[in-house]
Amino acid sequence: MAMAMAVSLPRYSPPLGIARDIQSTPLSSSIRHSSSRSAVLSSFLPGRISLRPGIPHPRSRRSLTVVEARGGGSVDAVDRLVAAVSYLLPLFDGIQYGRYLFMQFPVLEQALEPLFPLLRAYKSFPYASFVAFFVLYLTVVRNQSFSRYVRFNAMQAVVLDVLTIVPNLVERTFGPARGLGYSLLVSFYNTVFLFLVACFAYGVISCVLGRTPRLPFVADAADAQI
Repeated sequence: MAMAMAVSLPRYSPPLGIARDIQSTPLSSSIRHSSSRSAVLSSFLPGRISLRPGIPHPRSRRSLTVVEARGGGSVDAVDRLVAAVSYLLPLFDGIQYGRYLFMQFPVLEQALEPLFPLLRAYKSFPYASFVAFFVLYLTVVRNQSFSRYVRFNAMQAVVLDVLTIVPNLVERTFGPARGLGYSLLVSFYNTVFLFLVACFAYGVISCVLGRTPRLPFVADAADAQI
């Protein structure tokens, strides 16, 4: 007699703890945006993420520069003004290196003409560069009553102003009057002047917009001093 044997296999059910975790786990992890970390998180999130099925994540705004302000808010007008004015120091101390470009391209001198009244007043005081340097460093950079945004921009201007001494030292050390050495010196002066003008324009425009400019060669040094 043939006997049919029905074998019943037990159904596997996961442990209660694992099943609860699986059921309680959302399809995509939720992200809490805090005011202190929103800028960091937004740089790693794609433009549109679904936190829940059918609910799109709002498009996050990305910024190339981080605004550091008092109290974590936007930069106020006074801080922007003080930070922008700081960049006049390296420009005024290095404007002498543009004399060769002024002779070749008078339009450059005309572009800077609105600053000439301030420049004449600045140059009329004896030791103006020396005094302005220490006033900016001691009363702004080392003054904790100013925000870090102001002190960082002022420190960048101070470091940039120190670098303006280098071309003058090169001229006094070598002092070529003609030939290849003179041509190299003129090219060096032109490069330094254009670099100063570019840093001035970038720094002032960024400060007016409430953004933090990071100048090449000086930003890391300024960060280390703040």
